[in-house]
Amino acid sequence: MNRILQVYAGMDPRLVGVLRFEAQGNRERASFEYDASWLAEGFSLEPGLPLVRGPQFHRPIAGGSIFHGSIADTEPDGWGQRVIRRDQAKRRESAKKKGIAATPVLHAIDYLLAVDDASRLGALRFKDEQGLFQRVTEDGERTTPPLLELKRLLSATRAVEKNRETAADLAYLRGRGTSLGGMRPKCSVIDDDGHLAIGKFPSVDDERAVTKAEVLALILAKKAKINAAAARIVMSDQSPVALIRRFDRTPEQKRLLYISAATLLGIPKGDPGDHAYTEIVDAIRQRGQSVKADIEELWRRMAFTVLIRNVDDHLHNHGFLHANKGLWRLAPAFDLNPFPEPGRELKTWISDATGPAGTVEALFSVIAYFGISKAQARKILGEVETAVSLWREVGAKLGMTKREMNSFAEAFEHREREAAQRV
Repeated sequence: MNRILQVYAGMDPRLVGVLRFEAQGNRERASFEYDASWLAEGFSLEPGLPLVRGPQFHRPIAGGSIFHGSIADTEPDGWGQRVIRRDQAKRRESAKKKGIAATPVLHAIDYLLAVDDASRLGALRFKDEQGLFQRVTEDGERTTPPLLELKRLLSATRAVEKNRETAADLAYLRGRGTSLGGMRPKCSVIDDDGHLAIGKFPSVDDERAVTKAEVLALILAKKAKINAAAARIVMSDQSPVALIRRFDRTPEQKRLLYISAATLLGIPKGDPGDHAYTEIVDAIRQRGQSVKADIEELWRRMAFTVLIRNVDDHLHNHGFLHANKGLWRLAPAFDLNPFPEPGRELKTWISDATGPAGTVEALFSVIAYFGISKAQARKILGEVETAVSLWREVGAKLGMTKREMNSFAEAFEHREREAAQRV
């Protein structure tokens, strides 16, 4: 199997380069080559793709992507891959019953091109050999549905979770069930005011009001003066859906280039190593547009992470938007999830010296590295703590019951909150 795809950027697409994919059995490899026009006037898409002539190959690690990070960041997330595999299995089963040749084995390129072009993360777009941007809509149908279709989306995702999905469920979800990452059920939707958003659904396995808690965290983050994605709860079929506005689109719905913090740091998907926020600071100093402001914002986010026990803060849950000529700015915060279980460790360490401990002491141990004075750090921590202290009030306004809030109490009321109050 050999594919040659043109890679474009933006709504008024500009040719960036060529993506080549080859597969022989289970062996796959991919390369990217910048177009001459982009070499003359463009910029490096990421540190791992320097602005040089000729094809550049990416050596994947076990469990990682065969594509360079900026391209891999647009691949379907865990939930999206699940939908694609189920759809493939259903198609194979149907072909077998009809006595026709089975659909081929899925390759990495199939997953990449299964994402709907209209809702693909960031600004990169992929045009196939027939000159069509992938994934194209089927039979003229739009693949990013409006909010009024939430009930149908919720029903289809529940069917997938319960292993009861029909071919119609999967046909409906194809291209819709991919977004910013993670294993939880979700879909791209168009908000009432025409903006692209993510609808995150409750899982059938949830023991707590997870969708409400994520929206609660994002609202508290804004109160803590953090640049966070806009979020609200929308009820559908008596289920609370977290509706989170996409920040990789302008108000006019133009696309913005996006890469994960892992890509900016040159860390491939599947990397098993431990990494720290101080590494993100180094990357901002090298490639940031608003260095001082973004580093201070990052420390504020670290403080918020500690005070709500957000331990799902891995490097793919931090991102950057392209600002100008290869310079990047910190993207709004997203995927902020309070975890009430004590003893959980941070996915991204505050520093190599502090390890995975999420403590106020660890926060203050790195203020010099972040270029923040002790007085400034106390002020920021005070603003964050004040915002977090409103969690029950904000939760009640969101419609959380007392029982639902009590199930998250240990995420918001713990010894590090007390330590922050003392500071």
